[in-house]
Amino acid sequence: MSAYLIANIRVKDPGKFAEYRDKVAPLIAAHGGRYLIRGGALTPLEGAAVFDRVVVLEFPDMAKLRGFYESAEYAPLIALRQSASEGEVALVEGYG
Repeated sequence: MSAYLIANIRVKDPGKFAEYRDKVAPLIAAHGGRYLIRGGALTPLEGAAVFDRVVVLEFPDMAKLRGFYESAEYAPLIALRQSASEGEVALVEGYG
């Protein structure tokens, strides 16, 4: 069953965040993941506008997703992302 990483990111340092974005894409692919959403145009329809830069990654299953997120290679990139932005990140199991 597919698994997803969903993030809502508020970029504080665009230069550092660009470095993170460039470095993380090949690592995501190496772990079998792919971008479904990567900060595209957003149109709030209901409720308070709480979304900023939305990112959705898809992985074949939760084990592959956790393998990516918990990998030694990703740890320094988490620190880089957190120094360049703030936000929320969640892992979600797919349907079916």
